[in-house]
Amino acid sequence: MATTSLTETLRLASGHVDLTAYDSRETPGFDGTKKDQPRAMAALADALSDHQERLYAAGATGTGDQRLLLVLQGMDTSGKGGTVRHAVGLLDPQGVRVTSFKAPTEEELAHDFLWRVERALPEKGQVGIFDRSHYEDVLIGRVRALAEPEEIERRYEAINAFEEKLVESGCTVVKCFLHISPDDQLERLRARLDDPTKHWKYNPADVDERLLWPRYQEAYEIALERCSTDAAPWFVVPSGRKWYRNWAVAQILAEHLAALGLEWPEADFDVAAERERLDATADVGSAVA
Repeated sequence: MATTSLTETLRLASGHVDLTAYDSRETPGFDGTKKDQPRAMAALADALSDHQERLYAAGATGTGDQRLLLVLQGMDTSGKGGTVRHAVGLLDPQGVRVTSFKAPTEEELAHDFLWRVERALPEKGQVGIFDRSHYEDVLIGRVRALAEPEEIERRYEAINAFEEKLVESGCTVVKCFLHISPDDQLERLRARLDDPTKHWKYNPADVDERLLWPRYQEAYEIALERCSTDAAPWFVVPSGRKWYRNWAVAQILAEHLAALGLEWPEADFDVAAERERLDATADVGSAVA
């Protein structure tokens, strides 16, 4: 259903970032409506499965050092968890590692902010998912003044250097900002209160954070502008429509996995000889003990 490369369509343009200029309910790159999305997702499942298996095979056989890291960031209710379930859920869990970063522990606080992130990186052949990430340290860290301004400023360059090193090591970094509007968030928080089965998802602290919306938007704009690089660009995914958000992230994943251009690893044994050996065991099950 993608009319053009979604990687190019949603890639953040260089220069000043103004999130108010982005419509959270747009559906760029999708040639259809909500009713067409299930068919588009089903089509993506086959492509994702094929490319992910090639990646996993290369890692398992030691024939490649490629890996992929998907970073999901967004305001509360933007749908990070839903994206993991519906988009990342199309992947084989055997080759996926999901990490959800919460408030740092005492041990983590004793190290540089990137220490815990480095410990959660995907291994060769794997797809790693960060539900929130190292960007929290320049987002809530900035809004809530959890670090000195000089330290926050240092972290932008530290992030860029960290991600560039990751890419140089064979890791494809895909960063998706799940963009919603204040009205989208209000609607979703109300829905959680209206539905007893979703009360568990509601956190009274979400209202306190919502009151800081302008400050969070400013923090995101700075982070997106400062940390969208050629090595690891940001993609702004309109997330006011959940069905589009899920498809868009899955499509971006599929495009990046395909861009790796991986072939199936060649056998390191004599295939013909092994076929003969295997055929010779055809009657092994009928042998009398």
